[in-house]
Amino acid sequence: MRALTWHGKRDVRVESVPDPELKDATDVIVRVTSSGICGSDLHLYEVLGPYLDPGDILGHEPMGIVEEVGRDVTELAAGDRVVVPFNVSCGHCYMCDRGLHSQCETTQVRERGSGAALFGFTKLYGQVPGGQAELLRVPFGNTLPIKVPEGPPDDRFVFLSDVLPTAWQAVEYADIPPGGTVTVLGLGPIGAMAARIALHRGASLVVGVDLVPERLSRAHKDGVKAFDLRRYGKDLGDAIRDLTDGRGTDAVIDAVGMEAHGAPLAKAAQWGVGLLPDAMAEKLMDRVAVDRLTALYSAIDIVRRGGTVSISGVYGGAIDPMPMLTMFDKQIQLRMGQANVKHWVDDILPLLTDEDPLGVDDFATHHLPLEDGPEAYRMFKDKEDGMIKTLLRP
Repeated sequence: MRALTWHGKRDVRVESVPDPELKDATDVIVRVTSSGICGSDLHLYEVLGPYLDPGDILGHEPMGIVEEVGRDVTELAAGDRVVVPFNVSCGHCYMCDRGLHSQCETTQVRERGSGAALFGFTKLYGQVPGGQAELLRVPFGNTLPIKVPEGPPDDRFVFLSDVLPTAWQAVEYADIPPGGTVTVLGLGPIGAMAARIALHRGASLVVGVDLVPERLSRAHKDGVKAFDLRRYGKDLGDAIRDLTDGRGTDAVIDAVGMEAHGAPLAKAAQWGVGLLPDAMAEKLMDRVAVDRLTALYSAIDIVRRGGTVSISGVYGGAIDPMPMLTMFDKQIQLRMGQANVKHWVDDILPLLTDEDPLGVDDFATHHLPLEDGPEAYRMFKDKEDGMIKTLLRP
């Protein structure tokens, strides 16, 4: 089959690799029809190379058609249409029973001290082959894949793999009071969808912050109060407080994460580590890595006293300095973590089966063949051609 594989920093390739095979009796093989490129994929493209090996198959946002099932699979059959969550979760362990699928005890990567395995990620999360490929082996065929109806195009359902549950959890964790206010930092796919969900769920004011014109324009059309970071800079917090009686918003969602704009020293450190041999770089990242924390510091500044900061952007630092005095003094609540995809499906799926209140049908800005994957990664990194969300078609 053809698959998009990692070969080094900013070097991904589409090449022929062996087809996946059933290994366990509850496995299924899915022929992928759509697979998204995520902001987290850019972390692999740019920063997390020490945890990857050449030839690793990327991608964790796939959907497709079941092609083959293991002998103990009873909930699916060949021909069924499914979305594959990015968490590899069993669905029945202690953590899954509590809705914490990203902490699944069956697939926890204990040798790395990590939570549940993830499709298409790194050694930190199991190094499981990903879904930017023609075929994907999916374990736990009775409990993991999400069966969806025939009819609507893939765009209606594919975002159940990551974007929708990650954004939904970000809003849930933000704990916005009825009719309350929220600031969303970063209007990429997760931030943009989180803003839409917050409005759908009744927020009276959603402020969105970014510096990419196309993202700001789209958020404005969605009903978001869009703030261009290039204009406000260090005055961003004051500008948002001016909208909220001097307090700041009830909640802030950090949808940016480790590669925030405006942290040159941390960026230089990340780049420097990326130039070292993998074994040395991995040890440094495990013990002394520092993230670019501009967005998180902004969140702590912007949120009102007693408010909540919800972190959906990925961080990976081991010794990130945090302003604990300010956080304690402002009585800030923090919630964060990988999305527990399966936990939120019952809340989200009814919004996809009739009308389209969250605008998923036109959420993707680009649809490209899998063979164009390397160019799509480059364009996404460089924010070219108005690219906000891309779906690859194997």
